[in-house]
Amino acid sequence: MGDTHETAVYTHGHHESVLRSHRWRTAANSAAYLTGELRPGMRVLDVGCGPGTITADLAELVSPGGRVTAVDAAPDVVAQASAYAAERGLSGVVDFATADVHALDFPDDTFDVVHAHQVLQHVGDPVQALREMRRVCRPGGIVAVRDADYAAMTWFPATPGLDEWLDLYRRVARANGGEPDAGRRLLSWARAAGFTDVRASATAWCYATAEEVAWWSGLWADRTRASAYASVATGGGHAEPGDLEAVAAAWHAWGAAPDAWFSVLNGELLCRA
Repeated sequence: MGDTHETAVYTHGHHESVLRSHRWRTAANSAAYLTGELRPGMRVLDVGCGPGTITADLAELVSPGGRVTAVDAAPDVVAQASAYAAERGLSGVVDFATADVHALDFPDDTFDVVHAHQVLQHVGDPVQALREMRRVCRPGGIVAVRDADYAAMTWFPATPGLDEWLDLYRRVARANGGEPDAGRRLLSWARAAGFTDVRASATAWCYATAEEVAWWSGLWADRTRASAYASVATGGGHAEPGDLEAVAAAWHAWGAAPDAWFSVLNGELLCRA
């Protein structure tokens, strides 16, 4: 296990507009590549659990007899996830802690499944993170990871303001130490981390109904104006406040188009430890 790793800043932060997106995620729409592998009685580690919606679904899938340990680097978000699990009646099935994925505070071979959703794009050393996930996974267990690939995102109608958004986001994410085009890199990272039995796949989120488009465009407009991403974009010299206002307006204009469509490609891996 490495003693040092590069530091990365979580680009999105935990503004309400970010958590609005995270709370939409479920095992069905964000971890379907993994759910068929889960069985009652399994012990699962959910890395980067966020507000806990996927965590709770995983807990139900390994019940009865299973247990999920959910960790995140942000204590306030861990508290939200714990409260959500209690609302779902899962307090006795899920436990929570803060953690750094580069140096997990668990013994070797602890978990049957180690899961991380939209995590590796934000860490300073994704290969070290995967090594740690492999270390705490029992032999024959599964390390499951899924990440978006920003350069592969696509939308209609063509909107120059969204082209500017994508270019700006990728520059800010990389300045923060992350890799926004992580989806296409997962397989190479897993190989570098020592995995030899890897099943790679890809699935997409698609926003196409009027309600989905309004939700997606609205949350990104809000992120652009008010989230940690906005602060880093201006504070790091990547954009002026007026630039962010123009991008936010472009999101709203795109979202008002009657035929608007947006797709997010996600790379995903099932790695046998």
